[in-house]
Amino acid sequence: MTKAKLHTTAVILAAGLGTRMRSSLPKAMHRLGNRPMITHLIETAKQIFDDIVVVVGPDMPELERAAQPYRTVVQSERLGTGHAAKMAESLFGDGDVAILYADNPLITAQTMHRLLDARRSGASLSLLGMRPSDPGKYGRLIEENGHVLRIVEYKDATEAEREIGLCNAGVMCADANDFRRWLSELGNNNAQGEYYLTDVVEMAARSGQVLCVEAPEEELAGVNSRAELARAEATLQQRMRQAAMDGGVTLVAPETVFFSADTQISQDVVIEPNVFFGPGVKIASGSVIRAFSHLEGCTVGEGAMIGPYARLRPGTHCATNSHVGNFVELKNVELGTGAKANHLTYLGDASIGAGTNVGAGTITCNYDGVFKHRTVIGERTFIGSNSILVAPVEIGDDALVAAGSVITENVSATALALGRARQCEKPGRGLAIKHALKAKKEQG
Repeated sequence: MTKAKLHTTAVILAAGLGTRMRSSLPKAMHRLGNRPMITHLIETAKQIFDDIVVVVGPDMPELERAAQPYRTVVQSERLGTGHAAKMAESLFGDGDVAILYADNPLITAQTMHRLLDARRSGASLSLLGMRPSDPGKYGRLIEENGHVLRIVEYKDATEAEREIGLCNAGVMCADANDFRRWLSELGNNNAQGEYYLTDVVEMAARSGQVLCVEAPEEELAGVNSRAELARAEATLQQRMRQAAMDGGVTLVAPETVFFSADTQISQDVVIEPNVFFGPGVKIASGSVIRAFSHLEGCTVGEGAMIGPYARLRPGTHCATNSHVGNFVELKNVELGTGAKANHLTYLGDASIGAGTNVGAGTITCNYDGVFKHRTVIGERTFIGSNSILVAPVEIGDDALVAAGSVITENVSATALALGRARQCEKPGRGLAIKHALKAKKEQG
């Protein structure tokens, strides 16, 4: 008979205020790769565990929203990690429970799986450990014959114990009923008057084996300050760069490219140096993103050319083989197949038809001070340089707008539109004005 699969629950402790962050945001809401730390951990944990419970502090509505659709419980009094875990006790279920920390957002699914496997190998409790380059601040794992006996904090450790390189990362996994029993036995007889989750390790060691699963420091190091947040960001960016290159993306200078956690890039895309991807970007195969470009909330079609020094803002879609050139900004724009906006242009709230060329210095005046209005340009249309298109306005297929025009009315298909003052000449006046200005300058 096949043994039934045990239910697994991940409990994420996220009630921390993040005092060392010097921020009004809950610590778990600080962002890595343009995504809150809590979201990173949830996205990974849901690959391994059947259920997720998040322990939050009082008055943290934004954190509760970030945890949805998973359940949250509130730790009204911050009385330590053991107390926080106990708040979720009624939601442990009957299988294995892992206690995770929101300020350890970079734990991989592979490491979580190893933690669960170690627990199911017969250990009463499994936990994560690391060998940091600077172990001073971490609690040490005291082992005997490959089994963990207890955790000793640095301030309480002897000189010999301080020489131990294996450190506690905080994360642990055990049977739900065992956790309930250990949590009920926790005391707070310490200087802080708090209930420490680490104390369950010694309890578990008395009743069975405690196994340590080691993982790299960069994966397990906590984020408690802005400096540690920056280090975690660097780790995450390196992961994403490597994943992009493994997926067939060329990064000319990988260390200068910054991704968001949800950036989607197909194979055979080339990304030049100093490119930034904000949230919600999708890049199709064969596109080139040239240097110093900034993309957010946009999609780029196959074979498109973006930049250098281009900015694509939310709502923008650049279709197949379209071109966006240097110092061009697009916001909420549909740029059609093969359409081009190559120089010094702002297009906002616009639809640009296939094969249309938008000349240098063109802008769409999309905002009247109260409302946004849309500009619609047809296919194979030519917009001359330094044109101003005052929305709402429509320009038909195969039309031509003369350079320097201000267009305030619709332009019919195939028409030539001129919206500029008539040029005239005053013979000799140019030289006379120059002489007059020179004489004025000489007179002081």
